Amino acid sequence: MATLFLLLIYLTFVSLGLPDSLLGSAWPVMRIDLGAGLDQAGLISVLVTIGTVLSSLMCEKVVKRFGTGKVTTVSVLATAAALLFASFGSSLPWLMVAAVPLGLGGGAVDAALNNYVALHYKSRHMNWLHCFWGVGAFIGPLVMSAFLSQGGNWRGGYRSIGFVQLGISALLILSLPLWKTMNTGSADEKAAEGAEAEALPGGAPPEAVNALRLPGVKSAMATFTLYCAAEYVVGLWGASFLVESRHFTEAGAASAVSFFYIGIAAGRFLAGIISSKVSSKALIRLGILVVSGASLLLLLPVGGALPPAALLLLGLGCAPIYPAMIHETPARFGAAYSQKIIGWQMASAYLGSTLVPPVMGFIAARAGLGVLPVCLCIFGAGMLLCSEHINRVAGNSKRP
Repeated sequence: MATLFLLLIYLTFVSLGLPDSLLGSAWPVMRIDLGAGLDQAGLISVLVTIGTVLSSLMCEKVVKRFGTGKVTTVSVLATAAALLFASFGSSLPWLMVAAVPLGLGGGAVDAALNNYVALHYKSRHMNWLHCFWGVGAFIGPLVMSAFLSQGGNWRGGYRSIGFVQLGISALLILSLPLWKTMNTGSADEKAAEGAEAEALPGGAPPEAVNALRLPGVKSAMATFTLYCAAEYVVGLWGASFLVESRHFTEAGAASAVSFFYIGIAAGRFLAGIISSKVSSKALIRLGILVVSGASLLLLLPVGGALPPAALLLLGLGCAPIYPAMIHETPARFGAAYSQKIIGWQMASAYLGSTLVPPVMGFIAARAGLGVLPVCLCIFGAGMLLCSEHINRVAGNSKRP
């Protein structure tokens, strides 16, 4: 039963990833159907992210009151309703309305399940949890590509994913009694829980120290901003870039973007396997270097198989960065500060996913989407500088 319960958690994270890549994959067709501009996908993305931020900030209080199981179930139901509502959209404002519950539901699932897995399972399960997000994000463009090849039927793509979300919601409803009775995690898996209560040297409580001033914290926050900027830019504008700059068909572009999410899913699965032998620091550095190399490949003005291969490589590079950064936080800054700093890091990640895609849309509408690989190269260089700065200075901070 414990294994089935864990698989359900993984499946729920698949549901979290399913909608994330739909908008970008369908936008080349959707914007024509709705009479919207190229850059207006950024408006929808901003609304989704605002909903995500709000639900993440409220999640702690809501989970304490209702429990992880109920919050997760209702949140997946909200995303299902939003996708089905969007599938009947006839204008941009319609999609903007649907974006709000989509973001609220997704943010609550993300925050609630990340915390649940962090408390009850070993680090490899955190990598695999995010691997299953990649599975969902990979399946989304494939489903959309299949519907787009049928006369540009983006509505069918949204509708089918909405019904999948409803099915997962039904499983979650059936599982509600398990969230209270399931005894997940052994004593060594939960050891980190007690670490937060450790006193600082000299007996000073964690609240007495301004954690934002700890060496490397600001660089860590900047790394999250740049990482999510890169991931969301590819997800939102990757298909449009392939259509306009590399002459892919709309269906072919949606299918090619799925390689990015294949890379994320496969990379996180492999990271979970090797995480006991390779340090998080090494995984982060390797991931950033691969992201930078793949971005350079996308700069080449070549069509055919090269762009999908570069997107696959880009996904493999992105794969370990986010979960490894989260996992490395207590080691870098101390267990007494980790909960607060992780919250700041996630807020910084949302900042990148909120602000950068619409800015990218504004630039692309005027300079063309050929600038996308240039932006990815800048993000990769910034991540490398920030990450190496953390490696140099974070070990000098006093930690419990």
